[in-house]
Amino acid sequence: MNPQGVQKNTVYVGGLAEEVDEKVLHAAFVPFGDIKDVKTPLDQATQKHRSFGFVTFLEREDAAAAIDNMDGAELFGRVLTVNYAHPERIKGGEQGWAAQPIWADADTWFERQQQEEEMQRLQAEQRAAMQEGEKLAQEREGEKDEETETDAAAAAANPMAIAEAEAEALRATSQNS
Repeated sequence: MNPQGVQKNTVYVGGLAEEVDEKVLHAAFVPFGDIKDVKTPLDQATQKHRSFGFVTFLEREDAAAAIDNMDGAELFGRVLTVNYAHPERIKGGEQGWAAQPIWADADTWFERQQQEEEMQRLQAEQRAAMQEGEKLAQEREGEKDEETETDAAAAAANPMAIAEAEAEALRATSQNS
């Protein structure tokens, strides 16, 4: 099992008895390899550890050996829960929980906001251009209609055009007969 965010060389140790301190925790886990750090977070109100701790090994393999051997083991009469540690979670961030403070997302948030505003501006420009194009097309169609009407009116006012049209009509009827 390798979930995202798992620290491969740090193990979580849960179910610690009150008597267990960082020295005892170090002594219990040192048989599995060289230890870089041991932490037992304190409760602010009681100044006692919160019944869990973290052991960071120098090597990943040592952390795996500690999990294999110590998960379910007893220490000071309490059964331990030992598994890979996950990074500290801080409420906030974009996914609801984050491994960093909410203000760490500020730069990327502002960048996304600017990109969205730019996208909206471009879309508005495209819509305006399309409307302008449609308006021009409608005006051109209107101009064509006017030209046709003007041509018909000019032809009606031109006696020569009328005579040509009548002659054409006579030829057409004589050919059909």
